[in-house]
Amino acid sequence: MAKYSHDTVVPFKDSTLGKKQQIAHMFDRIAFRYDFLNRFLSGGIDVYWRKKAIRELAADAGQTAAPTNSPGGSEADTRGWNILDVATGTADMAIMMSKYLSPAKVTGIDISTGMLDIGRQKIARLKLEGRIELCTGDSEAIHFPDNSFDAISVAFGVRNFENLEKGLQEMHRVLKPGGRLVVLEFSQPKKAGFRQLYEVYLRLIAPGIGRILSKSREAYAYLNESVKAFPEGDDFVRILDKNDYINTRLRRLSLGICTIYTGEKKR
Repeated sequence: MAKYSHDTVVPFKDSTLGKKQQIAHMFDRIAFRYDFLNRFLSGGIDVYWRKKAIRELAADAGQTAAPTNSPGGSEADTRGWNILDVATGTADMAIMMSKYLSPAKVTGIDISTGMLDIGRQKIARLKLEGRIELCTGDSEAIHFPDNSFDAISVAFGVRNFENLEKGLQEMHRVLKPGGRLVVLEFSQPKKAGFRQLYEVYLRLIAPGIGRILSKSREAYAYLNESVKAFPEGDDFVRILDKNDYINTRLRRLSLGICTIYTGEKKR
């Protein structure tokens, strides 16, 4: 099983803990400010990115999965779905999929109990306890049987896997034949000028704001380092191919700041 550069990128350089444990600790520390910082640092565009990923999740059925509950949308076709949201964090993606796709159930898993606690509070406020369940869970050892889920999403989580291919293989295992995986992840813009501005933002501005507002500069310095090390674009598509996903493709968003990757499990 191949190893990749980002597999060894960690937030706390002086820690003796492995990446997985460090990631859980990092997110536990910033959970109370995570949602606010997401909106603030992205200018709210992260919500748009998630909506685009949800469209891709149902696109294989000839649907738009548009953020609307109007007749003729994706509701009727996705109503019976059982969806897994890996690295669910504070459940933003799980909540949006429940709203826009109306599946039978969304299950979110994450290794950070602090993030899950915030997610459960949000779900309770929205009275979605009967439709969304959050569980402590490891992407590299998913505790569900083979062929359990109609679709799987991962929003800004695959960079945090300690073993990328193991995580992809586990998701493939629990995905039903014909089911779709959608990965939403940060990437590096290619356009000259804009790329340099983005690099300055990730290297200096985001960590500085993160230190002030969340008391954790490490979390946002880690964001920069892990984005730079992640095998993005066509490289990640090839990794999906290698791990038995079919019909793989990518779609770049916002001048390449973010990318949606999709793949399916053979029927």
